[in-house]
Amino acid sequence: MKKARTGLIAIVGLVVLLGVWGVFQGITAYCSEEKKAKSIDNVFKQLKLFSEVLNLVEDQYVEPVDEAKLIQGAIKGMLQSLDPHSTYMTPDEYKELQVETRGTFGGIGIEITIRDGVLTVVAPIEGTPADKAGIKANDQIIKINGESTKDMSITEAVKRLRGPEGTKVRVTIIREGEPKPLEFDIVRALIHIQSVKYRVLEPGFGYVRIASFQSDTAKQLRKALDDLEQENKPMRGLIIDLRNNPGGLLDQAVQVSDEFIDSGLIVYTKGRKEEQQMKFEAHKNDRTHQYPIVVLVNGGSASASEIVAGALQDHKRALIIGEPTFGKGSVQTVIPLEDGSAVRLTTALYYTPSGRSIQAKGIQPDIYVPREEKVATADQPKSRFSIREKDLPGHMQGDGSEEESKVEDRGSKKKGLSKQTEEVQKMLEQDNQLQRALDLLKGLAIFAKP
Repeated sequence: MKKARTGLIAIVGLVVLLGVWGVFQGITAYCSEEKKAKSIDNVFKQLKLFSEVLNLVEDQYVEPVDEAKLIQGAIKGMLQSLDPHSTYMTPDEYKELQVETRGTFGGIGIEITIRDGVLTVVAPIEGTPADKAGIKANDQIIKINGESTKDMSITEAVKRLRGPEGTKVRVTIIREGEPKPLEFDIVRALIHIQSVKYRVLEPGFGYVRIASFQSDTAKQLRKALDDLEQENKPMRGLIIDLRNNPGGLLDQAVQVSDEFIDSGLIVYTKGRKEEQQMKFEAHKNDRTHQYPIVVLVNGGSASASEIVAGALQDHKRALIIGEPTFGKGSVQTVIPLEDGSAVRLTTALYYTPSGRSIQAKGIQPDIYVPREEKVATADQPKSRFSIREKDLPGHMQGDGSEEESKVEDRGSKKKGLSKQTEEVQKMLEQDNQLQRALDLLKGLAIFAKP
């Protein structure tokens, strides 16, 4: 029996050697002959160590072990030691990833990462159970269904958070400013992601919300712009809201950026291999959007949304308002394996047109505007009525028609908002970043007048 185990370990060692040989060749390709020899010697020493440890576990662990699980665990540990986004996926986990990319899956609707060794929420997906329950960007998940997330991989965490529609999952989080952990019992739902929403905020000023970058995001954006420009002639300004947008497909981020940029770089990547050096260029558009643009971002804006914000900022096509973005500027390549499993490997980094790395730095807004939470209190000052010249008995009439005298002063809350829906008014009242963006666009429109 022991001979059989020894033979298995030898086979495993050979398989591991063959598996890492391609990577090893890539590493040594850039080394001198002397360094190559040392690298080869070091690889064999480490494989010998691996074989010795595997033999010990096989022979002396308190219970019999599953050799396949041991090898998978070793591979997972190897990839997790690289960065938070590189991981090994079992056949079932790889199938789950493929389901996710189609835009419909059962779960609570959050994008997660590992930051400083802690499972962290990048952003809740708008309109999902997690969003409705009050999960926020930068929340740290310390338990899932009572089980600690310490040393838990992203893949494992996603597996535990996902599940059939209607089932419940308990998430325990730590949130900055809260004295103790918060617990959320969230009922899973079938997550349908609506990528683009849009509306008119005031006559001439459009608002587009991009929640994530799915396979048809650019197509949805073009329809939104068609409708907004048709309804508002002329368009005087546009707000693109990328807050809490966790990212998505690279090609969609490029197409969205290309819609507003006519030439030059949009984004480029750098990796060790030639095929990982990619450049994405803008093209001359059939139509141009000749109006000012403001992009809203925050700490939940990651990956593809950072590409868009960085491109529009570098080309001076938009002003970025809000808070610094997440800083997820790495490219992951999913490589299928023969047994149906796959490796998700970080292969390159994103750079903005001006050469800025997004990774761990994010996009810094042109105008920093922190989000203010509106909390109604009993002692809030009430607006007071002010007597003006026109209210005094016997006041003199100024020049101009009677109708002109009835026009309210610029800046009055009623001006421009009187025809808007109650929902839009509430949006502006409760969202200081959105209100700031609209005010800025209105100011630019005033100065643009001949």
